[in-house]
Amino acid sequence: MRYIIGAAALGFAASIAAADDMRMIGGFPEGFVFTEEIAKPFMELVAEETNGAVTFDFTGPDAVPGLEQFEPVQAGVFDALFTHPAYHAGVTPVGLAIDAIGTDPAIRREGGIISYIDQHYQTLGMKLIAAPATGAKGFRYFLKEPITGEPGLEGLKIRGTVSYHPMIEALGGSGVVMGGGDVYSALQTGVVDGAAWGLTGAKDFKWNEVAGYMADPVFGQVGVMIFMNLDSWNALDDDERAGLERAALRLEQESIARFDKLAAAEKQALLDLGMQMTAFSEAEAAQFEDLWSNGVWSIAERGDAETVGGLRQLARDAGLSN
Repeated sequence: MRYIIGAAALGFAASIAAADDMRMIGGFPEGFVFTEEIAKPFMELVAEETNGAVTFDFTGPDAVPGLEQFEPVQAGVFDALFTHPAYHAGVTPVGLAIDAIGTDPAIRREGGIISYIDQHYQTLGMKLIAAPATGAKGFRYFLKEPITGEPGLEGLKIRGTVSYHPMIEALGGSGVVMGGGDVYSALQTGVVDGAAWGLTGAKDFKWNEVAGYMADPVFGQVGVMIFMNLDSWNALDDDERAGLERAALRLEQESIARFDKLAAAEKQALLDLGMQMTAFSEAEAAQFEDLWSNGVWSIAERGDAETVGGLRQLARDAGLSN
């Protein structure tokens, strides 16, 4: 079994990982759907594909908050990172553009999209391993009160990473950046009036206790990512790297159908717990996909126009974005 550790991490890492595991930190806690249905299956696939030569020890955001995890992995304190790329948009906006790109994993790979993103991250000392999508559609708005007119979010404070802000603003609201774990108390105390979030996870956070409504339509796509510290990746042998790559492909191929089922089950569970449906007007709903996609691209291009422009052209050429 392979043990990889950077010299700078020796003191800290000894307290968080056994000596026969690589160390993965995740932006979502143990028990949360993204951790249970992406990070843990990936770790199992890696162990299978490498015959146990590579294993991971998982640490959640209790150790390092989700919005602060990128740099410790860059520095070698951890070997791997499971996150949403919007969480490190201040370092690079390139990864967050994945949420504006269609979810077909084969076309993403064949069209050079994943390779392009990977090459960018390697300049930052990171290796993109996998970019699984959490279903064919990604997001909805969770609100304390029903929508009553246009614009649908007029005057409301809505939790959302920077990716959501152009869309939230176009719908009349203002975006508030915070991690998912902070939303319950923010809804409870009125710091926010709602949250933009994926189609799974609200039940785990028990938002049904503090927000009464789920809004239609759903929109966009969620592209979480698994990275490795580039030195840790390079320290693996050829067979081990090939095993991780096979595991990544399997994860990407399996995740969409799995999350579509989970999303349908979660919606019903939240309705059973007392949440109700509300909806944006037909006119606003018809704009959702363009509002989302153009908003994500605009945020990403604002931070790195040249690199993101090249990525957008690849996505257009592949038929996966506007």
